[in-house]
Amino acid sequence: MRPNRFYDVIRIGPVKVATFNNGRGQTKHIAACTAPNCGFSNEYFDRSAAELAARTHTCA
Repeated sequence: MRPNRFYDVIRIGPVKVATFNNGRGQTKHIAACTAPNCGFSNEYFDRSAAELAARTHTCA
């Protein structure tokens, strides 16, 4: 699988959580807010951590 190809994408409120393989062959998870003017996005090693971040995120 190519790097940065997202799969297993879910949406929790305005935040999307997805899984991808980076260029080093590691599986990582990302949580990114899709609201306008909100720059929240973060990579995590655990899917549960990304989902928790999505559930507790509030746009500033």
